[in-house]
Amino acid sequence: MSILIIILVIISFDFVFERILDFLNLKSQRDDIPESMRGFYDEEKYKKSQVYYKTSARFSFVTSTFGFVLSFALLAFGFFGWYDEILRSYIDNEILLALAFFGSLFVASDFLNTPFQIFSTFVIEEKFGFNKTTPRLFITDKLKGFLLTAVIGGALGWVFLWLIQLLGQSFWIYFLVIVAVFMLIMNMFYTSLILPLFNKLTPLEDGDLKETIHAYCEKVNFPLANIFIIDGSKRTKKANAFFSGLGKKKKVVLYDTLVENHTKEELLAIFAHEVGHFKKKHIVYGYAISIAQMALTLFILSLMVFNQNLSLALGGEQMGIHLNLLAFGILYSPISHITGIFTMILSRKNEFEADAFASGTYDGNALKTALKKLSVDNLSNLYPHPAYVFFNYSHPPLLERVKAIEQIIGSKEN
Repeated sequence: MSILIIILVIISFDFVFERILDFLNLKSQRDDIPESMRGFYDEEKYKKSQVYYKTSARFSFVTSTFGFVLSFALLAFGFFGWYDEILRSYIDNEILLALAFFGSLFVASDFLNTPFQIFSTFVIEEKFGFNKTTPRLFITDKLKGFLLTAVIGGALGWVFLWLIQLLGQSFWIYFLVIVAVFMLIMNMFYTSLILPLFNKLTPLEDGDLKETIHAYCEKVNFPLANIFIIDGSKRTKKANAFFSGLGKKKKVVLYDTLVENHTKEELLAIFAHEVGHFKKKHIVYGYAISIAQMALTLFILSLMVFNQNLSLALGGEQMGIHLNLLAFGILYSPISHITGIFTMILSRKNEFEADAFASGTYDGNALKTALKKLSVDNLSNLYPHPAYVFFNYSHPPLLERVKAIEQIIGSKEN
């Protein structure tokens, strides 16, 4: 009972704290257009961005409240322990039992969340002109997501549970190595193996943009294997760009919406920003930090994974590894939030450094313009509350990034 009370207090505190942050962020909205954005926003567009944020925030409140109430009730009334006993009457193997437990909960959770996803995609995003997803594409994405989760998640889950049974508390060392290798492989081959299942990748055609990018790569000594255009416009009008791959050969992927809405100079400035992440070794450091966080999580889990009281707290009549894992996930969340704060701080620092690299090696004015246009096209929040930024933003707010870039431009001119 003590453990159950702690679990319920944790999820309640987390819910209330997040809603306070949401409230502060909502109240921080301002009607005045920032001076630096007056050439990009008109009054109508700016009001639209405010309405979009308020609509999204209110909908998020509804979905999070539903999730919290349901989770609290299921935990308080011992549903997971009851469900464990139901499954045990059909499944004897502990590994298969755990996989069936989490697999069925995943399906049930997705089933409950699908109406919210449909409303978000086909009502909210449609209303504000972002949605390009068709019902058929929505369904096929769901099915492909289920298949990937079953194959990859099922395989990793089976190995994880097998190691626990085989090695006991020392399982975490071996599973950490497996996770580290898996993350490395995914980073190297995500663009080649996973992404094509959902999107079409087309090599960038020969022309001025491609030549300019390659010329910049030679200037900063950045090895680039391929440049691809992804058909992101078949789902949304929002734009993005990213790199994949490690070592000497890397790939850059540009959303077709990004190419359509930006000039060659702006695209190259965005590209230079991404190159800055590699040149500053942000990808390597990020990978190392992820492994360190995983090591901490697995080590603490190894100390608790065989604690029968965790299963009893969830209503179980006997110890079940899957019940212990579920309880641990909640009990560990305060530590996870703390490590997440430091990760966010580091991520925002890295974004400033990448902006500085792009401004120094290419053109700060072009980068500044590109960031402003991206903000307008995505109807971004220009006045987020500092507390909300501190806990939730992996990127600095636009106005802070623009100010930092202007300081770099000013120092170069002087």
